[in-house]
Amino acid sequence: MGNGRRRKYRTPAICRGVTFSIGFTAMLAVSPSRIHAQSAQQPISAAHLVSAEQPTSPDLQQTSPDLQQTSPDLQQTSLGTQQTSPDTQPAQPSAPPPDPRIQTAAHSSSQPPVADGPNLPFEPEPRQPSLTVTGPLGSVSPRRLQNGITTPIATAQPLKLSLNDAVQLGLQHNLTLAIDTQSARQVSGLQLDAFNALIPTLSASGYSSTKEVNLAAMGFNPSVVAPLLPAGTTFSTIVKYDVTNAQLNLNQQLFNLPAYEIYRAAKVQARIVDLQTLSDRGAVVQSVAGQYLRVLADQASIRNGESQLLTDRELERQALARKDAGTGTNLDLLRTTVDRQQREQELAQDRNTYGKDKIQLNRAMGIAADQQLDLIDPVPYHELAALPLETAKQVAYTRRKDLLGLQAQLESARLQRKAITYEYLPAATLGGYYGVIGQTFGGYHGNFVAQGGINLPIFEEARFKGDRQVADAQLSRLRSQLTSLHADIEQQIRSSMLDVQTANDLVKFATSNVDLASQEVTDALLRYRSGIDDTLPVVQAQSTLAGAQSQLVQALFQFNTAKLQLARNTGVLESQYDSYLNE
Repeated sequence: MGNGRRRKYRTPAICRGVTFSIGFTAMLAVSPSRIHAQSAQQPISAAHLVSAEQPTSPDLQQTSPDLQQTSPDLQQTSLGTQQTSPDTQPAQPSAPPPDPRIQTAAHSSSQPPVADGPNLPFEPEPRQPSLTVTGPLGSVSPRRLQNGITTPIATAQPLKLSLNDAVQLGLQHNLTLAIDTQSARQVSGLQLDAFNALIPTLSASGYSSTKEVNLAAMGFNPSVVAPLLPAGTTFSTIVKYDVTNAQLNLNQQLFNLPAYEIYRAAKVQARIVDLQTLSDRGAVVQSVAGQYLRVLADQASIRNGESQLLTDRELERQALARKDAGTGTNLDLLRTTVDRQQREQELAQDRNTYGKDKIQLNRAMGIAADQQLDLIDPVPYHELAALPLETAKQVAYTRRKDLLGLQAQLESARLQRKAITYEYLPAATLGGYYGVIGQTFGGYHGNFVAQGGINLPIFEEARFKGDRQVADAQLSRLRSQLTSLHADIEQQIRSSMLDVQTANDLVKFATSNVDLASQEVTDALLRYRSGIDDTLPVVQAQSTLAGAQSQLVQALFQFNTAKLQLARNTGVLESQYDSYLNE
């Protein structure tokens, strides 16, 4: 300052993209449009408060004139630790954790291939988690409980987890998707039952029996036939005989339009279940990806809190040193102590939130609740180019699984309504059998039956009318739901676009606020060390910076979740979530 140059202040670490880290003097955040790759691995000491470098933002270079014109004597002012004897100096604060920063992906502005949505495969290609995830998880056998139930067990080492790996684990272990798989099997069985009514049925049957019959008990009198028998012939009324029979039975529906329409409706029902499964997969992707982003935001809050706590401890140490040296007041010490304790409370709450969110992420992925995670992906950030509303609507109308599922339900209901109409028509059938019959230990003779039939309903008007009313009500309900869903899709897309734009603006505003609040802390610390102000402006500046950093963390999380919701509303989330979050 005395030689006309401003002294710069360096933060402990600056991350790529949007940064939330702080040092002991200037807690700096870099705008998403400025990419830095600087980190501080050395311990933070009081000397860094003088030799650190100031932020490079043009807004932050407008240092107040009173600080730029500080006299050389103020440059020679030493810190409280240099004015106090070693006996009265508190211990130096510990070094910050390695790489105390929140990483963000490189900033870019690109348009996800939304316009190509109709040309994408209807079902995303199946993918598997990487070997860095499946290897450790596969090496641990699950805990076996009663009735064949198993529960996962955590690995000994933290699991290095990317966003894609988290999503794939969620798709593999989600309970809703497992239930959808069984529902698809059930509907497939019902479809086969409906198809069986249209094809010939062939069955084989056979029996062998020994019977003893009392003819007298059945009303037969031997004296009636005695004159017809030769003289001396006796006729017993107790008869015993053995019979064996074997035959093939054939039945065929020759004309049954209701059964045919029901079979077509069953095929559409199978399609409905498939669409529901795809819709549920999209919900799982959104849930797991959103929870992954939430845990990243929690880590950002914790690292911010840790860096702010280091600053508070250093400020408290300086206040104590000044009080012991007689150059400071007890009020300054109390103020810094309260601020440090409040920061510790906030940090404890942030760690608690992080622990619970991590458990919820583990639950969403279907792994052990106590599994330690190492999230290797940075906080994603890149802007979306303007997306035409009509393009997004057309993509949604061809890709939204809930809309396609509702259309399939309407088609199924229409086919069932046709089946009810055809119930007035006669049904023609053909059937019969061919076989042999005879004594078990005697001769056999062939026998057969061939018959045709027509089943014509004569008086079932009440049943037919009731079925028509039920089917018509279902058709009307589905048409109303489709009309409403088309309007909802446009409303959802418009709302998502507004959310994305607003959240992006909030990120920019929050980044600027962090930059300005960092400069405010820098200026307040300079004035405090120069003896111009007490600790009150420093504490107030640090509180402002803490709030600005918290808002930046929340704005980034809100921006990324808004992009996921936009992808969900256009029906391309599962296949393009990484395009929306990253380049």
